[in-house]
Amino acid sequence: MRRALLVSLVCLSVGLLMTGTVYAFHESGVARCSGCHTMHNSQNGVPIDTAHVGGNPGLLIRNNSTDVCLSCHAQTATSSSGYKVWSLNPLQPMIAGGTGHGAGDFVFQQEDNINDGSSGATSPIPGYKSGHTVVAPSKGVVADPTLTIGPGGNFPSSQLGCISCHDPHGSEAFRMLNGVGEISGQYSYTFTNGAPEADGISLSSTVGESNSNHTAYKSGMSEWCANCHGDYHAYQGSDYYHPSGVPMGSESVHYQYYNGTTQYETGDPATSYVAAIAFEDPDMTISTTSGPGNSSKVSCVTCHRAHATSAPDAGRWDFNVQFLALDGVASGSLPIANPWPASGAEQRSACNKCHVKDMHSEGANP
Repeated sequence: MRRALLVSLVCLSVGLLMTGTVYAFHESGVARCSGCHTMHNSQNGVPIDTAHVGGNPGLLIRNNSTDVCLSCHAQTATSSSGYKVWSLNPLQPMIAGGTGHGAGDFVFQQEDNINDGSSGATSPIPGYKSGHTVVAPSKGVVADPTLTIGPGGNFPSSQLGCISCHDPHGSEAFRMLNGVGEISGQYSYTFTNGAPEADGISLSSTVGESNSNHTAYKSGMSEWCANCHGDYHAYQGSDYYHPSGVPMGSESVHYQYYNGTTQYETGDPATSYVAAIAFEDPDMTISTTSGPGNSSKVSCVTCHRAHATSAPDAGRWDFNVQFLALDGVASGSLPIANPWPASGAEQRSACNKCHVKDMHSEGANP
């Protein structure tokens, strides 16, 4: 009788799992451990990865955690399944109708030059300067040789990987970002600030980021970045860094009316949102098109993407070029799309969305 009851309970449990909510591989409960781990570092007696025959502390199926992630998230651009973070032919997120989802693409880590400044052709900037240099042996990418720790903090570059930011076992946080506490992985590191509040567009959609379909950053992004980078954008001795995580104040009016170098005060506040220059606001939704208010905040992701781009420092635009049309010219890397195509070759730095200091608008701010 007891055996029959156990069988019934097992069948009931299986039935609930099969008929209930179907979860993604990570979110709301990991689907299967063997997708990332191997019990004996082998399958049918053959080592899973000959590069680590002796095994590794996490019993992973690849050299390290990032290579495990990339075994699914580095599919070719022609694949229709899964969200790619490392593409062979990346589409920039701000190309209308593209499939970018906002965080940028790690493929630029493999570029030989991303310098489009005046010395771009003679003084190349290597790809490891394109953003977060995740250690990925399968892609031939090693730790950043220059920045041995995260700028402003003390996280070692040699340990940087996908799970430095994301919880591989799933969480209810935005994009499974790590929250307060010790993060997963070999390196012991503790986050003191919780995951940000945000909503993201569907990762399975073939419709990419646009000014009316974008990540909705609500709060906490700069604070979360500070887990590794400290209070980087603050007074530091005699130097002053761009403020982050603070209200935009009067700069919000500039944002609302700026519509490009040649149309610097013709913008409509109701449709002035530019996904390539994001800001934080508690009322933000993925379909918001209006510009910021005085209490909206500038954050790290206003100027940077989380992964990497074809600009140094994961810039949402290239900070080294005078005109956005010069992006990709000297380096030969993939150019970042101009948020204001109507301005064409005359469009200057996207910093002007908030500061309105380009040639045609100096002294004529709305």
